Amino acid sequence: MFRQRGGQLRLTEALARGFSRYQFYQLRDEGLIEPVSRGIYRLADLPSIENPDLVAAATRFPNAVLCLISALAWHDITTQIPHQVHLAVERDARLPVLDYPPVAGYRFSGRAFSEGIEQVDVDAITLNVYNPEKTLADCFKFRNRIGMDVVLEALDLYRTRKNFRPGKLMEYARICRVANVMAPYLEAKL
Repeated sequence: MFRQRGGQLRLTEALARGFSRYQFYQLRDEGLIEPVSRGIYRLADLPSIENPDLVAAATRFPNAVLCLISALAWHDITTQIPHQVHLAVERDARLPVLDYPPVAGYRFSGRAFSEGIEQVDVDAITLNVYNPEKTLADCFKFRNRIGMDVVLEALDLYRTRKNFRPGKLMEYARICRVANVMAPYLEAKL
């Protein structure tokens, strides 16, 4: 059952498939499985996880999308080290909460949530992450929370490290309703 799910399994999924808590905890006590996060276990004989925080968050919240500083770090367009896993959820969804890793949840609605999502495989788990252009538009939207210095640094690094596409940036800026805020900064970079 673990191997079918990439070597990881949530306790609730195991219980739904007929495992008892006793059997599950016996596997843990014998050292066959190890905890990744609360309620998430993986086979102990697998190679170590490269991104344990992202794997735990993606497993616990499969519909959430990696955003803001976490997405900037994923795309390598920031020098910031995220102290939390930043996740976007739909407006009416419950905000993600985890003891470990610490999670910061943000509510997005409509196209601001659904546009620009890429799916990537991280340690055999599918992770939803916003593309670099959508991430930059979101950063402008939340500039007062994350800091304008972080946003401007990300814009500079995006311009030098990625394929600079101002048209795509403005498309996502309109979706996120920050086109008027973002336009002067883009014009200055051209």
